[in-house]
Amino acid sequence: MAYWLMKSEPFKYSWDDLVAEGEGTWDGVRNYQARNNLAAMQVGDEAFFYHSREGLEIVGICTISVAGITDPTDPTGKWAAVKVKPKERFARPVSLAAIKAEPRLAQMQLIRQSRLSVSPVTPEEWAVICAMGRA
Repeated sequence: MAYWLMKSEPFKYSWDDLVAEGEGTWDGVRNYQARNNLAAMQVGDEAFFYHSREGLEIVGICTISVAGITDPTDPTGKWAAVKVKPKERFARPVSLAAIKAEPRLAQMQLIRQSRLSVSPVTPEEWAVICAMGRA
């Protein structure tokens, strides 16, 4: 299993929207590195759901339920998408400030490539953030 971080602006698609739907399509990504990350996802992988722009925090964990689909919003067929299901809402959202303050997360792609909307997370980073969010 691999771990990921997926960013969404909450005014466009929030954690609560995903929970209400039960399963959502992660589409609209138009960055090649993020597209490649989406294409690398497998069913059962888990991802942090990060609210960007507003909140700047990881609010929960979602599971990849369908992998390897073409983005339905892309008429060219060259962009990737996945379907996700909510798994767990964190008891305490993990803010970007808290992530930046944690030395064990200094190399996290969220910090090093802050504009990337879909990025891998190492197992070590995953464990640290889960402990922070479940505290």
